[in-house]
Amino acid sequence: MSRVYLVRHGQAGTRQAYDSLSDLGRRQARNLGEYFVREGTRFGAVYTGALVRQQQTAAEVNAVYTEAGIEFPAPSLEPGWNEFDLDHVYRELAPVLCEEDEEFKRDFQAMWAEIDDSADEQDADVHRRWTPCDLKIVQAWIKGHERFRGETWNAFRNRIMGCRTTLASKPEDEHNVAVFTSATPIGIWAALGMDVEDYRAMRLAGVLHNASYTVMRVRADQLRLHAFNAVPHLEPEMRTYR
Repeated sequence: MSRVYLVRHGQAGTRQAYDSLSDLGRRQARNLGEYFVREGTRFGAVYTGALVRQQQTAAEVNAVYTEAGIEFPAPSLEPGWNEFDLDHVYRELAPVLCEEDEEFKRDFQAMWAEIDDSADEQDADVHRRWTPCDLKIVQAWIKGHERFRGETWNAFRNRIMGCRTTLASKPEDEHNVAVFTSATPIGIWAALGMDVEDYRAMRLAGVLHNASYTVMRVRADQLRLHAFNAVPHLEPEMRTYR
């Protein structure tokens, strides 16, 4: 049975440049690598999604292992671990919801006014929290809005679940596997491991800290949750959600 460490990427950039780590995100990832090294954690295989922020998180951890003279397997790129494309969801559904929902339109305009005022300031509140229109637009996507064209919630969920086959097929001597991914894929796996309703996956994803790790035990016919949202490597002031 493989022990799979699902690592959420470190803190990302601003909304306009979300697919890259912030300076804090890089420090968070490096702290994680240092913690794994101190704990004597070794990995038989490493996977990362194709998103830049996921790969950068893996690279920071890899660098720590390399500096310590400890082998860290070359990450295998697996796009199946990518987060859903929130930018695409916004492009498709924001104009539609602005037509259908006056409250959403007001919230959307207010959010963009905050973004414009932030002048790309990394720590501006609008870049570090979910707004009311974020929640509404994701809910519309999950419910399967008829005017959305792109990867649906069900297709996304099936993609994430499909990654299980690859991990379960690894040789028995690869006890620890690291997967560098994002919040929603981890939420989906945690929900499966606890055998809870599908809609709770987003609630689980919503509480995940950046650069946290979640541990699952995986076999072809089993998926068990052993640890969730662990951040022993991060001081309270370094614990972020977005």
